[in-house]
Amino acid sequence: MSQKVDSEVQAIKQRFEIIGNSPKLNNAIRVALQVAPTDMSVLITGESGAGKESFSKIIHSLSHRKHGQFIAINCGAIPEGTIDSELFGHEKGAFTGASESRKGYFEVTDGGTIFLDEIGEMPQSTQARLLRVLENGEFIKVGSSKVLKTNVRVIAATNVNLLDAVNKGKFREDLFYRLSTVPIYVPSLRERGDDVILLFKKFTYDFAENYKTEPIKLTPDAQEYLKTHRFPGNIRQLKNLAEQMSILSIEREVNASKLETYLPRSGSNLPALIDQAESKENFTERDILYKVLFDMKADMADLKKLVFKMLEGTENRSEILEEHKNLFSNAEPVPPVIEESKPEIETPTLVISSNDENYDEEVEDITHETEFEDSLLLEKKEKEMIIRALKKNNNKRKYAAEDLGISERTLYRKIKQYEIEKI
Repeated sequence: MSQKVDSEVQAIKQRFEIIGNSPKLNNAIRVALQVAPTDMSVLITGESGAGKESFSKIIHSLSHRKHGQFIAINCGAIPEGTIDSELFGHEKGAFTGASESRKGYFEVTDGGTIFLDEIGEMPQSTQARLLRVLENGEFIKVGSSKVLKTNVRVIAATNVNLLDAVNKGKFREDLFYRLSTVPIYVPSLRERGDDVILLFKKFTYDFAENYKTEPIKLTPDAQEYLKTHRFPGNIRQLKNLAEQMSILSIEREVNASKLETYLPRSGSNLPALIDQAESKENFTERDILYKVLFDMKADMADLKKLVFKMLEGTENRSEILEEHKNLFSNAEPVPPVIEESKPEIETPTLVISSNDENYDEEVEDITHETEFEDSLLLEKKEKEMIIRALKKNNNKRKYAAEDLGISERTLYRKIKQYEIEKI
């Protein structure tokens, strides 16, 4: 029996071009083989880029629904205001712009399979509708009161810890247990050992065949270096690396020192002591930029307080500057105060008295104005980073969102907020 299952696993790998022999990968394929003939809901978990969608296709292709329609939907890419219409359809006049009735994915794929990627991004109102489909096979179009029936198998996937989302009230507990009838965990690339070498060879040989070039080969020390890298982008990142090296490397045999120029180490390769839900809190370029800007804002606030304090008591200028010398650690030395007669120069004079009843209001207005300018600066920087990420990924929002460390739904909202045209 075991030999039969193993032979089926190898057949599945060849059919779907799955490269690797790690035990965790083989176990995930075995589970997919066992659950495919049933109509049970499946929850596929794993990091972004690990290949979760491939498992949904395996399950559909080996089920009795294989002749039915298969639709993959990224829940994080659909705006919250339209996701109900996309999934369940709507009637004419249900909302502004609904000029005609529309069938949703659950109606279109009746008898087939729906793959809901990034299920953790689904709004809670939509979660309630989905739960009804899973329990009774019933749904209602937006703007209608008629109950419709559908026979659809649901396969969901997520790269976040849904149990944590349940505990935080962001995901319905009943839906979680209904979806995870059969869980499948797709291992990350760093959990697959020597598979990273096999995959790298596959990508380089495919590139060489397509462009009629000699494939890149790694020396033994380069192979060891490659296996120790964490690959946060998983298979997608490894493929990009293989293609980049195939284009840019003059020498077709690459050693560890040369590989390091393409794949520099970013910190320790030891496992981080954080759970999957908190992994999004790792520092990215965007986080560092924000930190710098907020530090600048704090320094500006301290400088404002210092200026107002100096204006109130000019005779204590040296003592005040000494007290706040940390603000000027990177600036030129402040000249000492020399009490000498100064030539009269006609300059605008700012007179502020601490006894003036409007003094506090003026200071508050200046502070609010500066905070408003700081806010505009942050928005400008954020818009620039979004545009840069979109250009880098050829306007593919999914990959741009991954580079920015935000969800695709958040990126869509930011694009709409800043009125960013298609790059």
